[in-house]
Amino acid sequence: MRSSKTHTDARLIHLFLDMLAAEQGAGENTLDAYRRDLTDFSEFLDRAGQNFTRAGTDVLRDYLSDLDTRGFKSSSVARRLSAMRHLFRFLLNERIRSDDPAAILSGPKRGRGLPKVLSISDVDRMLTRAKELTQADASPQQRLRAMRLHCLLEVLYATGLRVSELVALPLSAARSDARMIVVRGKGNKERLVPLNEASRRAMADYLAAMQARKTEKQKNAAGSKWLFPSFGESGHLTRQHFARDLKELATASGLAPRLVSPHVLRHAFASHLLHNGADLRIVQTLLGHTDISTTQIYTHVVEERLKSLVRDLHPLAEK
Repeated sequence: MRSSKTHTDARLIHLFLDMLAAEQGAGENTLDAYRRDLTDFSEFLDRAGQNFTRAGTDVLRDYLSDLDTRGFKSSSVARRLSAMRHLFRFLLNERIRSDDPAAILSGPKRGRGLPKVLSISDVDRMLTRAKELTQADASPQQRLRAMRLHCLLEVLYATGLRVSELVALPLSAARSDARMIVVRGKGNKERLVPLNEASRRAMADYLAAMQARKTEKQKNAAGSKWLFPSFGESGHLTRQHFARDLKELATASGLAPRLVSPHVLRHAFASHLLHNGADLRIVQTLLGHTDISTTQIYTHVVEERLKSLVRDLHPLAEK
């Protein structure tokens, strides 16, 4: 039987997550990440005979050392430390504790890594290959799957949506007259994102093919409220399923699958816009970033563009 200490910690995790959801609008993915990190921390404390209400700074340092021993990357250790800091600040504010043992902790030194970005030609190769697969001689089910992948890829590169936002798009997003779609993002916040002609055409073609399916199973899917329906618990295509399909497409396009993911394509959307002169604030709005500092990971693109402008256009630049 687990100790009462762990039960106490579990209750405090529950209260903490409730606060994040209610006051900060944290989404399910954020809450799940905090839950995993704090549960692991609680289990470590339990083995040390401690809990959230009594743990001191020394045992917190021991936990960070334990993470290092277990081979956690510095970015993962920093995330665990951030979760602890948020938790103990919450316990202090709620007067469950009279001190904050995490306040003086320092995390591992790490530089902020630049996001992996595909070139415009790489994305074009994937889009071209995805389109070719929709026209290949295949079974109706295989062709429908190819059209779904082509649609997902066109919409992702046209909008820069988070993968969770993309797979959960409603059927109404594919309206023939839609020039913008309403996206519900992190914290249940809505934003408007424009569609280009290629993405609108891909959605229309995919929707027509889906609704043309004749079997009862496919008729049920066509009647779903989701643009990318599934017969799983969520009712729509999962992020993991799309990521697998994307890696298969990368291989078929002659690209290394380890370099391709839905998030990498979101990065490509932002970087390619900035490279072509888009304003950082506009990209922030399109990506759904609350804080401009999150979008500033792409400033290296702007800096490189400015350097090239000076190099190519300044009258005294070396030719």
